[in-house]
Amino acid sequence: MKYNPLIHNRRSIRLKGYDYSKAGAYFITICCEDRLHRFGKIVDDKMILNESGKIAYNEWISLSDRFSNFELDVFQIMPNHMHGIIILSDVGATLAVAKEEDNRATARVAPTIANIIGAYKSIVSNACLQLFKSHNKIMGKLWQRNYYEHIIRNQRAYQNISNYIINNPSKWDKDKFHL
Repeated sequence: MKYNPLIHNRRSIRLKGYDYSKAGAYFITICCEDRLHRFGKIVDDKMILNESGKIAYNEWISLSDRFSNFELDVFQIMPNHMHGIIILSDVGATLAVAKEEDNRATARVAPTIANIIGAYKSIVSNACLQLFKSHNKIMGKLWQRNYYEHIIRNQRAYQNISNYIINNPSKWDKDKFHL
């Protein structure tokens, strides 16, 4: 079917006009395609990561090495999704100059939440695909198309969301993502 903007337009779930490279705290949820349990299982109210889950965990931790204005906060890998709080710091200016190995100066724009999540999803997908191939298995699509985000606006909201993330494994049987 040929692209038709009247029927093929995607409605954004982002806050219209908001700058997602702006300093602040963001609650992120990323779900696996079809909510398949890709990352492990809950046993005795604790998340037990499988090989793919360990990849998802380690790559989340590595994000702070990739993005200069990014800080890790509370996060949890679940069987078919992950939750995390991302804190973007104010880097002073949105444009930074980076030196590459061949000494060319390049302009780098401060990443947005979408850049960070896009990089994470891509890195985890590629690593999991290699894992599946090494076992002669077909992976299919790992992540659903989008992700959920919520701008954390105050300390009370931060505390509630942090507690939700920390306690997510113990409430797995009541979780809306549990299928």
